[in-house]
Parts: sequence; structure tokens; C-alpha cells
Amino acid sequence: MRSILISSIVFAMVFSGGLAGLALEGFLAGNLLGSDAKDIIRLATGLLVTMTALVLGMLVSSANSSYQDRKNELAEMASDFLVLDQVLATYGPETQVIRDELRRLAENSLERIWASQASRRSQLSPGDRGQGLYHQLQILVPKNDAQTAAKTVAISVADSLRRTYFLMFLKSEQNSLSFPLLAVLVSWLTVIFIGFGLLAPGNDTIIATLIVCALAVSGAIFIIMEMYTPFSGVMRISPLPIHDALNRMGPAPAPERVLSELSDLHRDSGQAREAS
Repeated sequence: MRSILISSIVFAMVFSGGLAGLALEGFLAGNLLGSDAKDIIRLATGLLVTMTALVLGMLVSSANSSYQDRKNELAEMASDFLVLDQVLATYGPETQVIRDELRRLAENSLERIWASQASRRSQLSPGDRGQGLYHQLQILVPKNDAQTAAKTVAISVADSLRRTYFLMFLKSEQNSLSFPLLAVLVSWLTVIFIGFGLLAPGNDTIIATLIVCALAVSGAIFIIMEMYTPFSGVMRISPLPIHDALNRMGPAPAPERVLSELSDLHRDSGQAREAS
């Protein structure tokens, strides 16, 4: 919604600049807008066009880089979910309760980032569920070398998962379009369109051309702003990697089984502490 509003404002300002230039062309026609004056306007407009193209290209490149980084981090997070589940399966059946908690963590992340209700906003801030999962991994008591190696790998992957999630959250909070830079860019575009209006006759063809150009410019601003909000809006990143990881992690556990497994895990950890 914010992207549409700002791009609409940009369109209105830029197109108004073109209309203002057409109005000035009719007012200044004659000696005040001779061939020499038009040559200077062409040179100045060409300079502004070059500068604006450079800045606009820089903004598009930066926004696209941020967008691709979020996609890569999401794919890495989905990969960590799947790898951690497989490592826990290799450890043995005693990790089933942790695997169930891992699945619930993935489902919770899916719901927080891609809210199923249209009225809710995506929440990238990591919740507290990951800390509980990490604690359950720490209290595992390996019975052989294979389980010891699996526990070490599982803790490493869990660390990677937490780091990726926090990194995605922090970078999404920091990456945004600089409004002072946007204001300067829009002012340049407005001056350029004023120059176009001064150099063109006022007819329907010219007005239609100005409309198309203004739409193109505002569309570029819209795309830039959408790429800086990759988990909402028109260019929202697909949750398919997380869905795919969930499908490969197996079915969701029944609630009564979860309660039973949790009690068994706490009993086993208590016995392990007493034995030590």
C-alpha cells in the first residue's frame, strides 16, 4: 500500500512538471524562448537525464541485491530445517520429540512471516521457540560415538538456523529506500519533465507521451520499494522452500503424542542428571 501511494505521488509530481513545462512554453514563446535558450535547456536536461539514470540504476541494483539476499537466506533456512530433521532422525528415535518441536518451529516461522490472515502483518522477529529447541539439543545424552557426532552436527546446524533467521530479520529492518535520495531523484525527474514541456508543442500526442514516461518512472520507483519489502506486497517472496522442507520432514504429530514425548524426554533428562 505504501509503495502504491509513493509511486502515485511520484507520477503526479513528474507529470505535473511536464504540464508546467507546456504551460511555460506557451507563456515564454517568442524572444524569451529562442533557439539559444532551447539549446541550453537541451544541454541542461541531458545532464540531468544522465545523472538521474545513474542514480536510478544504482537504486534498482541495490534493491535487487537486497531482494536476492532475502531469497537466499530463506532457502538456507529451509535447508537447515530439513538437514537438522535428518540429523536428528539419524541420532535415533529418542529425538522424535525434538523433531516434532522442530516442525512446529518451521510452521510457526511460516505463519509469522507469511501470515494467513490478510489483516496481519508479517513478523520477521524471531520468537522464543528456537531457544527451547536448542536447549533440548543440549540435554541429549549420546550413547555411542555415532550419536555424539550426530549431536555435534545437530547443534551446529541449529546455530546456523538461528544465525540465518536473525540475519534475515536484522537486514530486513536496516535495508530500505533512502527518502532524501528519493526526494532528490524525484526533483530531478520533475525538472527533466519541465524541460521536456518547454521543448515540445502542447498537443495530445505530447501529453500522452508525458503520461507514458511518467508511468514508467513511477513504476520503477514502485518496483524498487517492493523489492525492499520482500515478504509483503506484489513482489512477495514465495514460501515454497519452507513448505517443501515441511513436506519432507513428515506429518505433524498428534497432540497427545507430543505431551507423552515431552514427559518422557523430561524424565530421561532427569534420570541422566541423577546418574551423573
